Amino acid sequence: MNSYVNTALGALLGTVFVLMSISISSEGFFHSEAPEKEGFAIVAQDAAPAGGSGEAAPAAAVPIAQLLAKADAKAGEAVFKKCQACHDGTKGGPNKVGPNLYGVVDRPIASHEGFAYSSAMKDFSKGGSEKWTFDHLNHFLTAPKKYIAGTAMGFAGLPKDTDRANVILYLHTLSDSPVPLPDPNAPAATQ
Repeated sequence: MNSYVNTALGALLGTVFVLMSISISSEGFFHSEAPEKEGFAIVAQDAAPAGGSGEAAPAAAVPIAQLLAKADAKAGEAVFKKCQACHDGTKGGPNKVGPNLYGVVDRPIASHEGFAYSSAMKDFSKGGSEKWTFDHLNHFLTAPKKYIAGTAMGFAGLPKDTDRANVILYLHTLSDSPVPLPDPNAPAATQ
């Protein structure tokens, strides 16, 4: 071997030796034991059974018709600001991460043109025969991933009845011809 190759190999081996020495010594200086107890436990909720039948979501304590009778669309517009990161509510507006929600009340589920819905949402729509009724919206917005297991919607949900009713009433106003609100004195619909 010539002297240049020997010099290069010596430099390489010397560098490797220095780096390994630093690694071993820093491990000794900065070694830390695993904590006895977690600082913050992250608890994940169990997903609903596969297939998203809608039966996994808990039944609402108060029927949506009664909640809508007391709801405020202006307050719903304020709560809807959370949704605007992923949804647009303007007529003819674009799809974002989620579909445009103009006219969503009583629209067939998974039917907004130009949006690629998850297979779970398509299955739940039963080929377009299911519509976004007030009850469906209420249960879905309570806990999207529990109501439709496998949905791509990452939002945790609106657990407060008043927030949910306000948003649904606001979504109801986003239409050229809003469907009639349900009768608050009518018996609750069963899923």
